[in-house]
Amino acid sequence: MDSTLSCPHPLAIRCKYCVPWYAYILDCKGNPLARRHLARRRQPKRSLSDTMMQMAEQEAMAMPEAWRRTELARHPERPYPMDFIEALFTDFSEIHGDRAFGDDPAMACGMARFHGRPVLVVANLKGRTLKERVARKFGSPDPEGYRKALRAMKVAEKFGHPIFTFLDLAGANPGIGAEERGQGEAIARNLLEMARLRVPTIATVTGEGGSGGALALAVADRVLMLENAIYTVISPEGCASIMWKDASKKQQAADALRYTAFSAKELGCVDDVLAEPDGGTHLDPACAMAMVDERLRFHLAALDAKPIEELLEERYRKFRNIAQFYTIAE
Repeated sequence: MDSTLSCPHPLAIRCKYCVPWYAYILDCKGNPLARRHLARRRQPKRSLSDTMMQMAEQEAMAMPEAWRRTELARHPERPYPMDFIEALFTDFSEIHGDRAFGDDPAMACGMARFHGRPVLVVANLKGRTLKERVARKFGSPDPEGYRKALRAMKVAEKFGHPIFTFLDLAGANPGIGAEERGQGEAIARNLLEMARLRVPTIATVTGEGGSGGALALAVADRVLMLENAIYTVISPEGCASIMWKDASKKQQAADALRYTAFSAKELGCVDDVLAEPDGGTHLDPACAMAMVDERLRFHLAALDAKPIEELLEERYRKFRNIAQFYTIAE
């Protein structure tokens, strides 16, 4: 007879490290050798990977919530904006060039169909491989990228097509060439023109939404954020370097910036927080895409029900009143 089947331990049937029945008998008699044997056998052997996983979980639980969400927003396996476009839209036809300087590989925009309806989709591109990331400047658009996006938005406005934008970027490209070609003007122009587009607009922050580079694609009727995304004026590393002259205090900066989805919604910076699968979007992309699809359909239907003049007025009022709050001195 298998000794484990006679063991009173509740996990005897399914635990191969279970203590054999005779160890209990000897232990009851006070045998010190049996007690040591019992202690060794009661604990299952752990592999190195299990130990490392447990250490990682303990470290994650010790982090501030804002920094945990930052790590998830930056996860290398997290779906990028183009992944959402490929999953949620059909018949995507990309538009290239800004008709002034060139085409920006860090920005993609084009006509597509959303449940059969013609729409415009705009997204920044990061790239998966190192070669792609370098070519796309790690997802940071140049001025020609923003001008290309605005040109496409004007085409969509002309034909009355709704506009969807997807954001996952740390910020606009701060390089010398970008500044020489008018990076600041390109972003400011997008802010102005998006505020008065006469079509429904929906922006979704899927990962990082950093600085003016993200805002230049997010002046929309509805601004949505995935649960573990961040939307911030500066990176936590940059904030820590300025405030404390120490980038290692990034976790403290992340907590102070209040840039998580729920904090941004509380401040009125976003309109809806989209739920993610347990553990993050990267663990179940299909489920995450289905959740995003459902919310996009809901918000588009709500916008369609309103006259365009009402949409423009609500859009203006929303961005004029963002992050206004008052405290009463006691």
